[in-house]
Amino acid sequence: MTTAQISDTFSIGGDLPVHRLGYGAMQITGPGVWGEPADRPGALAVVRAAIEQGIDFIDTADSYGPQVSEQIIAEAAHPYPDGLVVATKAGLTRTGPGVWPVCGRPEYLTQQVELSLRNLKVDRIDLIQLHRIDPQVPLADQLGAFKELQDQGKVRHIGVSEVSVEELEAAREIVDVVSVQNLYNLTNRQSQDVLDYATAEGIAFIPWFPIATGDLAAPHSPVADIARELDATPSQVALAWLLHKSPVILPIPGTKSVDHLTENLGAARLTLSAEDIARLDALA
Repeated sequence: MTTAQISDTFSIGGDLPVHRLGYGAMQITGPGVWGEPADRPGALAVVRAAIEQGIDFIDTADSYGPQVSEQIIAEAAHPYPDGLVVATKAGLTRTGPGVWPVCGRPEYLTQQVELSLRNLKVDRIDLIQLHRIDPQVPLADQLGAFKELQDQGKVRHIGVSEVSVEELEAAREIVDVVSVQNLYNLTNRQSQDVLDYATAEGIAFIPWFPIATGDLAAPHSPVADIARELDATPSQVALAWLLHKSPVILPIPGTKSVDHLTENLGAARLTLSAEDIARLDALA
């Protein structure tokens, strides 16, 4: 049994079963999520290692690079193994390192999904997510662009990112929303109400920044003591806490290191006691 397969599964949209511990492919680009990575062979290796170690859910976005992350995933893994779900996003554009203007114009979203199809070398995107709601464009127009692509068979499922409960409900009146991707981790739980809603409705909740990009992994982090007691790393404890928090949570820790990838996947084997969970819950 490979590492990721120890974590249980969740069926995205009712028909895409994935192991709950996935991989986020933002970090396989250059600094500021811009341009080529310094070590492209290393980036290819980490994507291949993720799949070899049992990960079957990879999350990326057209804006990572831009395009670079999607292209690396395709180079590393195409033709994709059966059961591999690659989710991507559209709705942010890029004007430089670390700069992410929102753009939800329907023609732009349509163009970007067509580009993602080409970069990922697929005929259909498993899960397209609206990266951010553009306040300048009616939500129905933004999601409507995805719906048209879905009707054409180019998109399988639709998700949203960084939304409130009210925005999620509004989105669900326009399309069938199968996933929501919000910032959520052990020390940042401002999206707790969205998680509660997703849990009640059976919607996948994909927490980005699941280990606060290493902050929780530091030796002096609040989880370090519990990690030592469990003979685990702080990252593993933070990810195990997420997996225990709700059956709809699909954490997507990102890394450009095969060693860190393997370490993160060890979270699936970690069992937290009720006391451990209570202590971790108290850290927020």
